[in-house]
Amino acid sequence: MSGMVDYAVLNTGRKMPLIGLGTWKSESGKVKEAVQYALEAGYRHIDCAAVYGNEAEIGEALQEKLGPDKGVKREEVFVTSKLWNTLHHPEDVEPALLKTLGALKLDYLDLYLIHWPHAFQRGDTFFPKSEDGTLLYDHIDYKETWRAMEKLVEKGLVRAIGLSNFNSRQIDDVITIATIKPAVLQVECHPYLAQTELLAHCRARGLVMTAYSPLGSPDRAWKHPDEPVLLEEPFVKKLAEKYGKSPAQVILRWQVQRGVVTIPKSVTESRILQNIQVFDFTLADEEMQAMGSMNKNWRYIVPMITVDGKSVPRDAGHPHYPFNEPY
Repeated sequence: MSGMVDYAVLNTGRKMPLIGLGTWKSESGKVKEAVQYALEAGYRHIDCAAVYGNEAEIGEALQEKLGPDKGVKREEVFVTSKLWNTLHHPEDVEPALLKTLGALKLDYLDLYLIHWPHAFQRGDTFFPKSEDGTLLYDHIDYKETWRAMEKLVEKGLVRAIGLSNFNSRQIDDVITIATIKPAVLQVECHPYLAQTELLAHCRARGLVMTAYSPLGSPDRAWKHPDEPVLLEEPFVKKLAEKYGKSPAQVILRWQVQRGVVTIPKSVTESRILQNIQVFDFTLADEEMQAMGSMNKNWRYIVPMITVDGKSVPRDAGHPHYPFNEPY
């Protein structure tokens, strides 16, 4: 990497690399090699979650690659994981983290996030359902969960804590009771969902934003046939040609240049390498603005279900569902 700044600084003072490897939807059997290759290619940030079902395999990769005699020290790599919706009750938080640490073969996490503000019914099933197939929810307040997250920092099990998929009001709600403030908000973010207001909101409160699905998540199961395709956007292709980069690299550059941590997922070596090669060029101010003005408030990642023949957001009826508000 060139001398450009390639990390964000958290409110804890710690550095968080601006590009990390995302592991959502990374198939078992492939994710171990992807993580190993990413570390060889210079990545120092891996984003995980219990619900992805692949933490044990990521743990194997970390165990083989990290250590005093293995070329990469544990403290050089920033590892994030997330607390799932069925584990929001305070007494479930530490056991959930310990399970993740066991799978990842780590003594601590650099960052632990509450995956979603709304909770599902407690238990061992990630998606608990009633007999008619509808999800079973729990209405515990995420502020209770937050207090349990803070204890993990106090015990030295995690270095920083944060939120994922929370809206601006929910972030403020957590901050009002927080002894340890959230360090990061991870949300879907790309030029079609630029999150400009939410980014400003985070900045004003000392949170770093992380963008998931930064390339529009082209491999989702529930793609809409006529949805816009980010990587085919003419302006992005034009910039790619100008800078001798790929459309994906232009989009990732836009994010890191505005200080947004970005976690593109790939299990393909050439793409993993390409995704981190975004620190050797700079977009002009007007190009940055033009990228941001492509915003359509288009959210790709909303779990949907079919009700009476119509596709509707699955969790929208939950009082803590985050996307019923503008940002």
